[in-house]
Amino acid sequence: MRTSSNQTTTILSGCLAALLVWGMSAVAQESGQQPHPGAGKILVHSKFGGQIFGFDIDQNGTEGVLTEAVLESNGNVLAAIETFDQKTGKILDVVQETQTQDDFITLGVVGTSVGLIEHQHVVNGFAHDLFETMNPLSSNKITGSWTPPVGTTHLIMPTAVSRSQGEPTVAVYAYDNSDNFIPWVFSSNVAANTFSPIVDITDSLNFASVPPPIAYDTVTNQAIMGGGDGCFGCRPVIGLVDFTSGTFTEFTGFGFGFVNGLAVDAADGLFVTTTEDDAAVEFYTLSTESGFEVALPNSGGQQIFSGADVEFDPINRFFLVAQPVSSSSSQGSTIYVYKPDGTLKETLNGFSFSNAFNVVPMHIALNPSQRSGYVDGPNSGVTEIQSFTY
Repeated sequence: MRTSSNQTTTILSGCLAALLVWGMSAVAQESGQQPHPGAGKILVHSKFGGQIFGFDIDQNGTEGVLTEAVLESNGNVLAAIETFDQKTGKILDVVQETQTQDDFITLGVVGTSVGLIEHQHVVNGFAHDLFETMNPLSSNKITGSWTPPVGTTHLIMPTAVSRSQGEPTVAVYAYDNSDNFIPWVFSSNVAANTFSPIVDITDSLNFASVPPPIAYDTVTNQAIMGGGDGCFGCRPVIGLVDFTSGTFTEFTGFGFGFVNGLAVDAADGLFVTTTEDDAAVEFYTLSTESGFEVALPNSGGQQIFSGADVEFDPINRFFLVAQPVSSSSSQGSTIYVYKPDGTLKETLNGFSFSNAFNVVPMHIALNPSQRSGYVDGPNSGVTEIQSFTY
């Protein structure tokens, strides 16, 4: 059969397109990239083999940061701050290293590419908390200090700073270690080292026994906290700190037990939580303090399958929910990707991020523009973190 020149061109174009798709797939497989959403092959190992005390990745850059600690035979602690390449997982630099009784905790990447590190400096057996910044993270060095107004009566816990990259302000929860049991909440521009007035949290029953997960709503200038007394079968309590008026209010939430994770979609006035006793995910509308809950897939509402960390992707508008003990796989852990209306979009298996041996609770770190991230594991000693795509 004879073909016209136009037909020949169409056939050749189709063949070239097919070859291009095949070639891109082959390159992706050879380079170790994930062709489909799910757990990735890239692992970031702590340089000295110590347990990772928190990590995060820069959503506006190519690096990440982690802190680790190794107990040495002489009783000292080898502690280090390290940066790594998000694409390859390789450690780029040891920013700071000590071999004393000190240690470091990664509080997160905040604002625009600012690394925030807690330095627990031990003097005569007592720890003094110092806070160091890397601005920008890619400088691979300590560039300044952050001096929150907590004095000696309050502590900044590892989960006490909200994860809200791209905005200059974060919300901070300060645990009360005196006899007053009145935590403080304030906002801060970390890069500028400025702070709002402190707001007292007077409900010690629901917000002082366990440091609550905290998020910052950039539109309403509010901190949102997940609280409760943790009794089995009891409803959680949601705390709201209005930094404009300097007031604290609260309302009864959905689900049962402690709030394990919380993330906010400020542009749409939504926030999402996970609860400890019922393996549920709760979707709230902030303005009406109302919402609904959905059960994690195949969980049957059993506590063992409860969700943990929740993070929000503001570019693609997804909430990612971590489940340490998977109810969607026969083993390991799972990340679920939800739309803001509560619809489950993706189930990502192949992880292992149990909180059993974590000094710092497990965490999902996102790079929304790449639809990728890192999460604790799979090593049970928490000496590595694992990539994923969604």
